[in-house]
Amino acid sequence: MTNLYPTAASEYLSKNKYPAKAHARAVAKHLNLKTGTIYLESQKSRLEEDKDQEAPFHQRRYFFYLSGCTLPNCYVTYDVAKDHLTLFIPPIDPEEVMWSGLPLDVDGAKTKFDIDDAKYSDDLEAALTGEILAIPEQVSERVSANVKLSKDLKTAIDECRVYKDDYEVALIRHANEISGIAHEELMKAVKSCKFEYELEALWQENCIKRGARRQAYESIIAAGSNAATLHYIKNDDSFAGKLNILIDAGCEFNTYASDITRVFPLNGTFTKESKDIYSIVLKMQKDSLAMIKPGVLWDTIHETVHKILIQGFLDLGIFRNGTVDEILAARTSCAFLPHGLGHHMGMDTHDTGGHPNYEDPDPMYRYLRVRIPLKERAVITVEPGIYFCEFIIRPYLNDPKHNRYIDTAVLDKYWAVGGVRLEDDVLVTSDGYENLTNVVKEIADVEKLVNS
Repeated sequence: MTNLYPTAASEYLSKNKYPAKAHARAVAKHLNLKTGTIYLESQKSRLEEDKDQEAPFHQRRYFFYLSGCTLPNCYVTYDVAKDHLTLFIPPIDPEEVMWSGLPLDVDGAKTKFDIDDAKYSDDLEAALTGEILAIPEQVSERVSANVKLSKDLKTAIDECRVYKDDYEVALIRHANEISGIAHEELMKAVKSCKFEYELEALWQENCIKRGARRQAYESIIAAGSNAATLHYIKNDDSFAGKLNILIDAGCEFNTYASDITRVFPLNGTFTKESKDIYSIVLKMQKDSLAMIKPGVLWDTIHETVHKILIQGFLDLGIFRNGTVDEILAARTSCAFLPHGLGHHMGMDTHDTGGHPNYEDPDPMYRYLRVRIPLKERAVITVEPGIYFCEFIIRPYLNDPKHNRYIDTAVLDKYWAVGGVRLEDDVLVTSDGYENLTNVVKEIADVEKLVNS
């Protein structure tokens, strides 16, 4: 086995608790609250439709942020004036014990979670007195008459979640450690596989055996032209006749995500055209990483990436008859990079607080999920890409505004490359960044690993 032993991040996590109390204080401060009670509910357990088995459970993010609890049917209150955090857990049901064993009790909850008190949910209503603040559509009927619904509470939690404390960074780091090993194991195994789903199976095996049973999102295992589809999840195609494979996959560890993308040649060696495009994308990522520090507008880094793409295409001859600035102004590069450079990451793969504007009339920014200056202690993905998707590119080829800049004879050499994307998860530090992702990406290193 490879690296199944504890890491520094996992050791830190084992000795500390998820900082729910600090999160509650931060949310109250953001709302400028001096009194009152913040009230949140966990996700409820439910049965699958037409079955007597429970549906897969995933904890509600807002509840988890102020509790650290992954159990269903729970509640949490934070008394602002008293600085008192209380978790309410389900009472013990003797019949349920027969099927599922003894659940967590209040004493165990007090030990396990960063809370001041734990009670059974039978006592919940008695605790809801005074001004109670809750999130609309996340309140059950049993207490709805006693609470004040506030969109501001949800917004406050969204904004607070951008800042990642040491424990959250350790969770993301450990998820990256597990995902990083899995990515490199797939590189080593690809020459012995014939179908995308074989690599998907190996991916899940490598994550699960290291303690990450849940994926942060559906894995993208895209060979050849399938990699030109941004969120390809069929993962069932043959490798026959294809050049490269794109793996966009990341495990989740204790509710926190990782999100990594790598591309490598199926036969162990990139073709000239694949190497051309990969080299541009690698430069796009390296140069954008070098720009990261608090206060830098993400729009600016995103624009820089487009300029690098345009210059790279001019050097290859795919673009012609214009300068970088002229082609940028026309937005012709959006045919080959239609998505944003990256997104906040945390409990959600596409995490909160980025203030995107999906109604932006400018196609270069429409799908950019972060539209604010970078904040210290935010975690953001850096994922430039170049794609040769005929459905997207064909309208540009038929439009005089754009086709004057595109040499179709040169472009024809690159369709088989499919798509290249490189994605790392980055912590914004006081003077730059720390890359939490450690997976080979230099061309020589990638080819060496595939051929090992």
